[in-house]
Amino acid sequence: MTPVELSRSVLCAVRRAVDEGELAVAVPERALVTVPGPGGCGDYATNIALQLARPAGQPALRVAEILRSHLAGADGVADVVVTGPGFLNIRLGGTASVALVEEILRRGGRYGYANGPSADFVPLSSPREVRAVVVTDAVARILRSQGAAVRTHCEAELPQEWVDILGVRVDTAGGRSSRPGGSSRSGESNTVGLPGDDAGPRATRHQAVPPHLPHYAVRPVPAPLDPLFLGRDAARWALLHPAEHDRPRVTDEHLVQRESNPLFRVRYAYARTRALSRNAADLGFSAEPGPVEPFTGQFTDRRTSQSPAPLTPHALQTVLADHPRVLAQAAAHRAPDRLARHLVAVADAVLPLPAVVLPRGAEKPSAAHRARLALAEAAGAVLAGGLTLLGIDAPEHL
Repeated sequence: MTPVELSRSVLCAVRRAVDEGELAVAVPERALVTVPGPGGCGDYATNIALQLARPAGQPALRVAEILRSHLAGADGVADVVVTGPGFLNIRLGGTASVALVEEILRRGGRYGYANGPSADFVPLSSPREVRAVVVTDAVARILRSQGAAVRTHCEAELPQEWVDILGVRVDTAGGRSSRPGGSSRSGESNTVGLPGDDAGPRATRHQAVPPHLPHYAVRPVPAPLDPLFLGRDAARWALLHPAEHDRPRVTDEHLVQRESNPLFRVRYAYARTRALSRNAADLGFSAEPGPVEPFTGQFTDRRTSQSPAPLTPHALQTVLADHPRVLAQAAAHRAPDRLARHLVAVADAVLPLPAVVLPRGAEKPSAAHRARLALAEAAGAVLAGGLTLLGIDAPEHL
């Protein structure tokens, strides 16, 4: 169950309480579902009871108890606990985590994408500054993944080396189209999203667009120096990982293959998931989604020669389920840094998993190994899809 699906379940619980006369409120359009805060428990939490307490004319704790009784029986919900002033803490059932992995494996790198085009048209503009252009390129990719039609513009022509090395492209530069066969007629745009962008639904060629819609100006803190010496992947990460109001660090630290380098952790985690699939195939078994129980046995990470924290699949399942929300928020706030930081969280949650996926010694592959492999492959799909939206390569070998 994803946060979006759980949000719908919460709203259904509110609607049932209203229908049965327990609450006299208007059912809100949305219910915010987040990771539990301090003092919370379970997989997710919502403050919907506190939100409805005043219009309902009842204490928040009473509203929470009413909603708990309706939500506890929802599909995929194992338990609901009320904490604090009226927070509903929700623990998902095992079938919910299995369904999550199944959905990710079915959608692959497009997990979290919109199901189809939306009515949104977003014109983006940027100055001729390398970080602004890279951020614009990434924001356009993320917006397209959410179904929006996007048109990008730069105030002046891009240097060819930015195009060649950083892989950035814009629809128009200066006063004309920057792409072959481009149309500069008012109210008309070229194909939004080129073949190979893999960034979601695209507008059709010559789709009519509002001619006077104001551009969203992308103006992050400029890069302190030319990042081209880092190469495409490290340069883009250096410019995209910090929030737009933060000064980026353009140094060779982004090239170092150490745990201190977030880009390395993300790409290494993805490469490990791909290696697990290859090794499992050599052993004659493949991924099969199923319940993944916590693993508390002793094992050693070959890369660090240290024992990672015990495998608790809940942490990884939570960040995977949160991926659609992160993509939607990154699109809404024009903030690719949110996606970059989310990928680091996914990579860190993956860390204990590879050591327990494959059978050890004379052990035979079991349903537990197949379920762990499926979870690893789901994490790999999220990492690869997220890196693609940032315009960064996801290597299968590292």
